Amino acid sequence: MKTIPYLLKKACTCITIMVVPHDNHRPLNLKVPIIGLLAAFVLLATGSGYLFCLAVNGLEYKALHHEMAEKVEFYSEQFNQWDSTVMALKTVELEFRELFSYRTKDEVLENVDTSFVGSLEIPDLIEELKGRIDSVEEIKDYLSTQKDIYVATPKGYPVYGRLTSKYGNRKDPFSGERTFHSGIDISASLGAPVRSTADGVVSHSGWTQKGGYLVVIEHGCGYSTLYAHNKSNTVKVGVKVKRGDIIGYVGSTGKSTGPHLHYEVWRDGKTVDAQKFLPKNS
Repeated sequence: MKTIPYLLKKACTCITIMVVPHDNHRPLNLKVPIIGLLAAFVLLATGSGYLFCLAVNGLEYKALHHEMAEKVEFYSEQFNQWDSTVMALKTVELEFRELFSYRTKDEVLENVDTSFVGSLEIPDLIEELKGRIDSVEEIKDYLSTQKDIYVATPKGYPVYGRLTSKYGNRKDPFSGERTFHSGIDISASLGAPVRSTADGVVSHSGWTQKGGYLVVIEHGCGYSTLYAHNKSNTVKVGVKVKRGDIIGYVGSTGKSTGPHLHYEVWRDGKTVDAQKFLPKNS
């Protein structure tokens, strides 16, 4: 029991701390109890430890904040790409809904647009979206090919008139002998407009002894067409034409018995029956 009073007495014992200034002032003597000095050291150690913990936590928070900022930026980019892809898919869906609202194949192929390009850069959702976008692209590719074939395939009458001579063997109007007629003849008024029956590029426009003023158009997909006995041609070689564009006017030039258009359809380098490309009720 005597130990506690002894310790209390020692703790309350004062010690003198002398502060000596560097100038001529008198030294300063400070009397501080031992317990006060110990308390000051404990507070100093506690404060230093607390400041050290704050510094460590600050560094950890800064690192965590940097990591979180990178994650936020990464996911922000992913969501932006996702939003872009969803919008692209919605656009495609609307395009297909509008496209397949047309009643006939011809209307679908005339109005199809094959220029869509979708985003494929989303890491987590790309596998699911790939299948859907690939399917869309397959449909687009198919429709693009079908549209190319459609715009290259001759369709309709090149001139308003009456069919007077068919494709195949016939009696030659000049010699009277049986000869092969490589096209069809359409009787029409002198000067009536002659129109291209498909999109293409003019590969010949000029005079031939038998066909008179003659135009040949290359359409692609193996198709080409020929328009002969024109009074005059309105297109030159290399000119791009659309279906329905005027390429000349009906005449009776070359080896001809009267105003008419000699019209031929070629496919893969061989003539085919041009009448098959006219409306079925003609």
